[in-house]
Amino acid sequence: MFFCEERNVYKQELSPGTWNSYRILRIKGIIMEDKDFLLFIQKVNQHLNIDLAQYKEAQMKRRLTTLRQRRGHDTFASFFDAMIKDKEVLHEFLDRMTINVSEFWRNPNRWEIVEKKIVPELLRTGRKVKLWSAACSTGEEPYTIAMIAAEQKGFPQVQITATDLDTGALEKAKRGVYIDRSLKDVPPLYVNKYFSKQGELFAVSDELKKNIKFEKGNLLTDAFDTNIDLIVCRNVMIYFTEEAKHKLYFKFSRALRTGGILFVGSTEQIFSPGQYGLEPMDTFFYRKVADV
Repeated sequence: MFFCEERNVYKQELSPGTWNSYRILRIKGIIMEDKDFLLFIQKVNQHLNIDLAQYKEAQMKRRLTTLRQRRGHDTFASFFDAMIKDKEVLHEFLDRMTINVSEFWRNPNRWEIVEKKIVPELLRTGRKVKLWSAACSTGEEPYTIAMIAAEQKGFPQVQITATDLDTGALEKAKRGVYIDRSLKDVPPLYVNKYFSKQGELFAVSDELKKNIKFEKGNLLTDAFDTNIDLIVCRNVMIYFTEEAKHKLYFKFSRALRTGGILFVGSTEQIFSPGQYGLEPMDTFFYRKVADV
């Protein structure tokens, strides 16, 4: 543990925002005494507009330390310099930070709720339907939504937007080519209709691609669209601090149309959803019932 004098030196060297994030982390009982990593957080925030202090520190630092060491850097300062100079290193950093692990129809019984209840209900309204895959990674989730919508003749009534922080992941999503393991939970009907075999890989049909708008997006800093009917944000919130989650649930609620649905991951149950103007609709689905 360092002394007060050292903390004062740190405070002088850090921006007010980063110093405040540091104080929050100490209040939470997380001792971040590593000046090298703390300055790395500040530089990433300044240059990339990504606030690593909003992520769970222990998990984030462990993953990034492994990456830094594998890249041959003894300090986060030299690793940051490499990120700025080399796009490959930057994309690897973003990939490690954003946990690009996804599958089509992940937790199939939950997607059946989307297929059999939510999408039919939305299509019956007869108006434009706005769906958003937030933190879409390499595209498996928005393509799952698109398959469901296409099978129910939902286009062009349905508009799908998919966003992610990682431009490398978005490029993979736009290409829409996947290994067979990614399709293990996709119903055979959908595999046959919406994929074509390319050697050992599977390519998403052009029909699905043309109906998804992929965009770069930062959940923590960006303003969200409004009057959205379904937001899918799964297996992402678990990496954020409690403070960041709280802010994001408010943002998601405000982005939803009244009656709209938020679909979260299987380990991301929302406790006291009423404070966000939400109520449970089904397991891991929350319906907006009031403005907040």
